[in-house]
This record gives sequence, C-alpha cells and structure tokens, in this order.
Amino acid sequence: MNIRGALDRATIEAFLEESRIPMRLACRTPAGNPWMLSLWFRYRDGDLLCATSAGADVVRYVEYEPTVAFEISTNDPPYKGVRGHGTATVGPDPDKALLRELAERYLGSTDTPLARRLLADDREEVTIRIEPAVVYGWDFTERMADSVA
Repeated sequence: MNIRGALDRATIEAFLEESRIPMRLACRTPAGNPWMLSLWFRYRDGDLLCATSAGADVVRYVEYEPTVAFEISTNDPPYKGVRGHGTATVGPDPDKALLRELAERYLGSTDTPLARRLLADDREEVTIRIEPAVVYGWDFTERMADSVA
C-alpha cells in the first residue's frame, strides 16, 4: 500500500480501525458507468472488508471490474479521512461472521431489528475485500480550528 498525503501509515490505520463511518465505494458497471454506494467496513491486516448480500449489484460490478476507489471521511467539520484505490475480490461469508462483526461495530448489537433482518437465515452474504494500492489521508483539524465551534 502506497501512502500519500499528510497522514502517516500509523495515523491512517488508527483512523480506519476507530472510525464508524460507512465507506463510500466507487466501481464501474459492465456498461462502463460509474457506480457509488456506501458500505459498512472493517480494516484488518491492511485490507478493507465489507459485507453485502450475495445478490447485490455491487457484487456483479466488482467481479466484472475489480478496480475500485473508496473514501472514508467525516461528514462534519473539522474534516478528515482516507481515500484511495485498489482491487476488490468477492468471497463467501456462509456463517455471516463479518456481517455480525459489522453489526456490532455500527449498531452496537446484533439484537436490533435491522441486524436481525440482515442476519436472517434466508439471506446469503458475501465479503468484499479491498486491497488498497494507494491511500491518501488528510486531517483539516488545524486548518479549520477557527471555523469550528
């Protein structure tokens, strides 16, 4: 992973490990059109891991064209985040282990109506693993210090 921007590897990894912000993932459709969506993610061993339904459009798209771009960034000032591009692969998640982990991370529990719906026995889940090639990190905290209450 090639690191660019103002943040070093340790700061980028800490941001990715601690953030509860959905990833914005950009890919291409088989028709060549850009496609963007938000997914829950987990950073592990240098990769970004997402869970989604096996029937989701994004699964077809990244299987067709595995080059993707991503961004994980705050929505409120002071702005900071990580963006980059890499290669996505799709793999099975038959026990929904990653999805359970993500539900805990984003919802605080697997015992919420949304988590129960996502974890239903009749839903087939997959993992999208993104291996970042280039990552760019930024933090505008100092630059925006006089603009944020």
